[in-house]
Amino acid sequence: MSARPHRLDPDRVVEHLPRLYRAARAWTGSREQAEDLVQETCAQLLARPRLVRGDDLGYLLRALRNTMISGHRSSLRRPQTALLPDDLPASDRLGDPVAALAGHELRRAIAALPEAFRDAFVAVDVVGLSYDEAGRLLEVSAGTVASRLSRARDRLARELDGTSDDPGERRAE
Repeated sequence: MSARPHRLDPDRVVEHLPRLYRAARAWTGSREQAEDLVQETCAQLLARPRLVRGDDLGYLLRALRNTMISGHRSSLRRPQTALLPDDLPASDRLGDPVAALAGHELRRAIAALPEAFRDAFVAVDVVGLSYDEAGRLLEVSAGTVASRLSRARDRLARELDGTSDDPGERRAE
């Protein structure tokens, strides 16, 4: 049974910005890219009225993910630039260097996950959705979300412990 369509309310979008930002940060691995992604997504969504079926958060997360994928595809057509050590964001140079390194390593490890695992991890562990909500968002069953989430957590733990050289990890999922 499908929910009745309703207009996306801009005031309700604002309520979801922290969750959207956390999801974008986990997907992109960068504070600046996450902010840009959320801003671009909101600008596109609010440029014209939208009809939404179901809950607003699920719609917003799908739109965020689609914006990210579109941006990634278009960036593949642009020349790539390298980030030099002096060009690191000031936020990574200030404060506790150990914490900054740990946060960077975690974001890098999340970004390196296969897309299906990363999406499940971000939906449940970063955004805070239930398995059922994540399943609806990702269009899979709650059991599939649980399986992907378990595998994502295992890979992250191995990667962060430095034991990711498992030959079984290379097989296709």
